[in-house]
Amino acid sequence: MADIVQVLTTNPLAKQLGVPQPTRLRRGRELPSGPVVLGAAGGSPSIVRRTLDLLGVPVQDALRDVPEARVTETDDKGRERQVPPSYPARIGAVLVDATAVTSIADLEEVRQVLRPALRSLEPSARVVVVGVEPETAGGPVAVAAQQALEGVVRSVGKELRRGATANLVRVDLLTGTPTTPEDLGSTMSFLLEGRSAYVSGQVFHVGHADEGRVGDLTTPRPFEGRIVVVTGAGRGIGASIAEVFARDGAAVVAVDVPAGGQGLASVANKIGGTALQLDITVPDAGSRIAAHVAQRFGEGARIHTIVHNAGITRDKLLVNTDEDRWGSVLEVNLAAQTRINEILLDPELPGGLDDEGRIIGVASTSGIAGNRGQANYAASKAGVVGLVRAMGADQGLAARGITVNAVAPGFIETEMTAKIPLATREIGRRINSLQQGGRPVDVAEAIAWFAQPASAAVTGQVLRVCGQSQLGA
Repeated sequence: MADIVQVLTTNPLAKQLGVPQPTRLRRGRELPSGPVVLGAAGGSPSIVRRTLDLLGVPVQDALRDVPEARVTETDDKGRERQVPPSYPARIGAVLVDATAVTSIADLEEVRQVLRPALRSLEPSARVVVVGVEPETAGGPVAVAAQQALEGVVRSVGKELRRGATANLVRVDLLTGTPTTPEDLGSTMSFLLEGRSAYVSGQVFHVGHADEGRVGDLTTPRPFEGRIVVVTGAGRGIGASIAEVFARDGAAVVAVDVPAGGQGLASVANKIGGTALQLDITVPDAGSRIAAHVAQRFGEGARIHTIVHNAGITRDKLLVNTDEDRWGSVLEVNLAAQTRINEILLDPELPGGLDDEGRIIGVASTSGIAGNRGQANYAASKAGVVGLVRAMGADQGLAARGITVNAVAPGFIETEMTAKIPLATREIGRRINSLQQGGRPVDVAEAIAWFAQPASAAVTGQVLRVCGQSQLGA
């Protein structure tokens, strides 16, 4: 059945009726077409400008909405009013280096930079504010001022139109291991490019990686010569994950249950990867994955990234959920990956996870906000969040350079969501700032960003890929 809102938007009266008209989002590795402008609050832009220099992204200084810069205009009724300065052309992104914000007064400078820029954004533009971790900012007022940036960004994300997004990045500049421009590079690149099309209103945390662990920031094929394992790869989001990794140079091992063998073979053939039919809930699933890698790529081969995408739903109200319906979801979505991780993390295992490797889980906004009739599913996905936080803080993994992260998709257009009742489906599509559902590739791009060698300073995070959904916001 056709999307009701899409049908309505073809009507000439659609705009008059106030029907939301989704914007075609900029996707892929495409940068904004308009200029990238950079301003600062509380001081001069430092880490952001140096990061953009590393990425080869030209920037221009942002305009400021200050009284002396305002001009007087006369409207059609002869009334005069002062308006802020405007850009001569549509801008592609506005970045604010707010790392020096330490007072309430400094927040006015954030407003001064953002206001004129927001009036001049092109479709699918980007707003990125960079601050520091609030608890490192100093006294109570400095902590409050840095925390206030989150309120600004989340609100701006809900005000933007035409596919534009707003996100906050927090760096650590005030401890003994400060974030460097090299550490920040992959995150800034991801946010500026179309890869972050369905990510808005989110907070990113970038720490510091040991020297030599941050990979090439500008290569279009960051996984060249690296092995990536994707579970649940036979269709939907999993297939898209496999395709994105292959596009970026990876040798992909696509894993799915034997019942999905036909779809799995199709995906593997399409991307030039290898297929492994495997029920991930069997106790030795991790060993079988490692053995497959060693057999196909040689005993010295090791996995760079494993993506735990496989998952199931068995929805019922909790009062109607029996032991089997409860346990099967937790087994596939959570318990299986803990066993697989434990096996693959053995540094002596042929075909296991390599040092400087990546473990990436797939959570869900249901695990963050809960969802009626999904207590089992929400429990499993909330468990993934907890697993990521615990493993991301594991000093043993940090010493090996291994990062652990997860994505939490919102409403993504898949075969599964297409089966949701019409009214519920339309609500799911529209209750976000971008007023549309996401695509499997949006989830895949976020996972690939976590996995790339240049993201070595990003760990222990759960990124919502939900268009800034109202659920759990």
